Amino acid sequence: MASRRWAIQSRRGSSVSSASSNELFVEARSSPPREGEVAPPVAAGEEEGRWAKILPELLWEIVKRVEDDGERWPLRKNVVSCACVCRRWREITKGIVQSPMESGRITFPSSLKQPGPKDLPIQCFIKRNKKNSTFYLYLSLTQTFTDKGKFLLAARRFRHGVHTEYIISLDADDLSQGSNAYMGKLRSDFLGTKFTIYDSRPPYNGAKAASSRASRRFASKQISPQVSSSNFKVGQVCYKFNLLKSRGPRRMHCTLQCPAAQVTAGDDSVKSKAHSSGGLAALRNKAPRWHEHLQCWCLNFHGRVTVASVKNFQLVATADPGQPWGIGDEETVLLQFGKVGDDMFTMDFRQPLSAFEAFAISLTSFGTKLACE
Repeated sequence: MASRRWAIQSRRGSSVSSASSNELFVEARSSPPREGEVAPPVAAGEEEGRWAKILPELLWEIVKRVEDDGERWPLRKNVVSCACVCRRWREITKGIVQSPMESGRITFPSSLKQPGPKDLPIQCFIKRNKKNSTFYLYLSLTQTFTDKGKFLLAARRFRHGVHTEYIISLDADDLSQGSNAYMGKLRSDFLGTKFTIYDSRPPYNGAKAASSRASRRFASKQISPQVSSSNFKVGQVCYKFNLLKSRGPRRMHCTLQCPAAQVTAGDDSVKSKAHSSGGLAALRNKAPRWHEHLQCWCLNFHGRVTVASVKNFQLVATADPGQPWGIGDEETVLLQFGKVGDDMFTMDFRQPLSAFEAFAISLTSFGTKLACE
C-alpha cells in the first residue's frame, strides 16, 4: 500500500516535465542508498522486469490517472513517459489512450496519421521560414495566436529539376527521406498545379509502393532496416487553370485515401467496418461570396484567419452519398487554412483527414500559381 500511495502521489506533481517524469521513474525503482553505501548495479533487463511485475490493476489505475490529468500538452508528456517505461507499460498505455477521432487529442507520433474528430476540429498553426524554405506544424495550446504550441511536423521544399518536393519529417533538424523521422512527401508538377501526396507507410494492406528513381536511391542508402524506403500514394491535389483570368480565388480539388480507424471491440456494425478499411474521399474548396462593400471575396473563418490572402481556403466534401465516413455534407468544413501573420498560418482539420494529410494539403497553397490566379 505504501508503494501504491507513493506512486500515485508522485504522479500528482503539479509541474512534471518529460525529464522530471523520467527521474520519478528512476527514483521509484529502488530506495536510495544510505550514507556511505554504494548502490549495487542493476541490469537493464532486471530493471525493466521490476516495473513489469506491478499488479495489472494498480498499473492500469496509475496510467489512467496520468491520462485523466494530462488532457493538454505539456502535461501529456507524462502519458508518453508512461509508455516509455517498458513493454508492458506501453501496452497498457496504448490501451487507455484514445485515438484523435475519439478524444480530439494528439499524443503519439502514430496519432498524426489517424483521422481527426468529427464534431470539433483540431486547431493547429504553421510557421514558415522563407530563408531555408522550411515549414513547421504546431498544435495550438490556446485559442490565441501567441502560444508557442506543441511541435508536430516539419517540411522543407526542395527543387528537383522541373519538379518541387516537400519532405515531411517528425524531426525539425533531420529533413531527409533516409531518416527514421521520415513521414512522407509532397511532389508537384512543373507548373505547380498538380500535387501528389506520398506516405512512408502503406495506407492499407496490399498497397503498392510508388516506383521512382528517388525511392531506389534512398533505399540503397538506408540507415536502418526499420526505415521505410518506399513511398505510397495516398492523395492528389489539383488546382484548376484560370486561363481567362476571371475574378475569383483559386479552385482546388482533392482526392485522398482516408486513413483507417480502429474498430471498437464488440462493434460489428457496417459503419465501423467501413471505417476500418478507410476509402477514397473527394474534397473541393468552398466557394466564397463576393462582398460588394469590401470589394473582395469572403469566407467565414470564424476568427481563425485575419489576413486576406490568395492562399486562404476551406475544403468541404463533394456531394456524393458514396463518400467514406458519411462526409457528403457540402457545408461542413473539413480543413481550413489561412493567414494570420507574415509567416504564420492557421490550419484546422477534422475527420476524415489526419494531421499528416491536412499538413500536406496546406503545403500546396504555398508558391506562385500564375496559371490559376
